[in-house]
Amino acid sequence: SKLTQILNELADKMFPGKYQSDFAVQVTSQIPDAQQFTINFTNNNLLGTGNFIEGYKTSKARVCVTVGMMTTGYDCPDLLNIALMRPIFSPSDFVQIKGRGTRKHNFVEQLIDRDLKEQIFSKEKENFKLFDFFANCEYFEEKFNYDEVIELPKPQAGNEGGDPPPPPSEEYISTIHDEVISNTETKIGLDGMKIDRMFFEKFEDTVKADDTLKAKVDAGQWDQAIEHLRDNILDKPNEYFTLDKLRKAIGIDRRLGLRELLEKAFDHIPRFKSKDELLNEEFDKLLLDFQPEGSEHIQAMKYYFKAYITDPNLRQIIDEEQYTELNVNPTFGIEDFKAVPPEWRTKIPEYIKDYVPLNQFM
Repeated sequence: SKLTQILNELADKMFPGKYQSDFAVQVTSQIPDAQQFTINFTNNNLLGTGNFIEGYKTSKARVCVTVGMMTTGYDCPDLLNIALMRPIFSPSDFVQIKGRGTRKHNFVEQLIDRDLKEQIFSKEKENFKLFDFFANCEYFEEKFNYDEVIELPKPQAGNEGGDPPPPPSEEYISTIHDEVISNTETKIGLDGMKIDRMFFEKFEDTVKADDTLKAKVDAGQWDQAIEHLRDNILDKPNEYFTLDKLRKAIGIDRRLGLRELLEKAFDHIPRFKSKDELLNEEFDKLLLDFQPEGSEHIQAMKYYFKAYITDPNLRQIIDEEQYTELNVNPTFGIEDFKAVPPEWRTKIPEYIKDYVPLNQFM
């Protein structure tokens, strides 16, 4: 209302800079102590005190508006929303910006209540949202030419160095009506985005072009092939192929081994299997080896099998026989345990320890 506006203006005159929102804050290189602002935002401590009394704790900034400062090399693991407020034309910039949201995080770390923290145990970050107001996702998925060879501009006659580009205009005024005319939400599947798939395809092209590596793979010398891959291709300029970057590009929900990467690159396997597919395969092997009688307990056994492999807290409870802890275990409770036939409660963990490599499921 008009009265509210007048009161706000009056308050600002009487107490300059005191009456301002701390929900959103601008962090650019032009503000004083900008680097510390980025650190505080990471630690959920940006603008965490009142404007009048420094010791008075208030709400913390939830929105950080920045230009370029947090594009690369910035880690804020609990970030859940990224808004792209400008067009992006560089693939590497786009990968870096959206990569700010792919960091793993357990939100229980922020809980102060100790009892509640023990009860919940784990609340992992499962996804994040990318608000794209300039169709950047569409551009890099459908329109960007990843195979384009960029030609250098030719120098003008009489000026071998070429004239520098004219400086940008000091001011740009748009008369276009600025309004969001549509709102579409798209869930990114396990195949990932095209820009990520292109990264893995470039890795495949690189390893296939290495004659020494190809010869070792064709001869089935996997140990030597892996050693050659590690020494000559991984973590090298210019691409800096790493297991973590390749896993993210593929969109797989588990760890990858170097041999598995080579098998896929040289078409020894058609695709990478998901964590759940591998868990089902391992459980089927157990059934073939032991052939348990009856089928009424198979689902309970399967749930126990998967939970023991994927939940380190459950493994500790079972291995140390602290079964009362199952009453507060969120992923596999005491009723789930009772549904497993008694002889399988120890047989399944023993089988997993002997025959199932846990590392690939981490």
